[in-house]
Amino acid sequence: MLSLRFDGWIAGLGTASGTRLVLGHWPGSPFGPFSDVMVEGPDGHRLLLAPSRQVADFVAATYLFDEVRVVPVGVGVTGRRHWTVSAPPLDLRFSTGRRNLTGLALRAVPGPLAVSPGWLALWDRPARLLLGARTHATARAGRHQWYGARDLHPVVSATAVHEGRDLGGLAPVEPPVRFGSGSAPRPPSLVRVTTTVTVARDASTTGAAS
Repeated sequence: MLSLRFDGWIAGLGTASGTRLVLGHWPGSPFGPFSDVMVEGPDGHRLLLAPSRQVADFVAATYLFDEVRVVPVGVGVTGRRHWTVSAPPLDLRFSTGRRNLTGLALRAVPGPLAVSPGWLALWDRPARLLLGARTHATARAGRHQWYGARDLHPVVSATAVHEGRDLGGLAPVEPPVRFGSGSAPRPPSLVRVTTTVTVARDASTTGAAS
């Protein structure tokens, strides 16, 4: 198996309309820096907004979507706490608060340990019970994902407009998103994470293995 590592941030949040949003912001990845957004509507429709066909193919081969669109995805961060995301037809703004006890605990774990499969397997069940999220999960095409969380800040405010419609105020990520076996934490959160995806060595990283 080949291990592909993505280093960056995942923001997960719900809205009063029932739409849930998951932003992946990856300064370090096998595809270079990129961001993508996963959107699940209250009707269960799962949409991927990706910045290139290569990224779209890889992500769609790993997760489950009903629709995939290749669009410009821009992310801006002001003062480390205020995030702006533009991914037509989505406009998202959110702000984070001070790290909570979970964030402090995650930062206390040494980096190499935080991303090791053995450690992540040990903490999968506690993470599911406490946050509604998993530390590792199976994926499509025989792939497996490991989520090494390094820090966490609560999302304290957000505004989102999709297809010209205001999605309403900030809400928990409920019900859990259904892009794959894993999910985002139930409380709206911004997680510093190193994600490792294992794929077959003879599989194309562009997603041809799906």
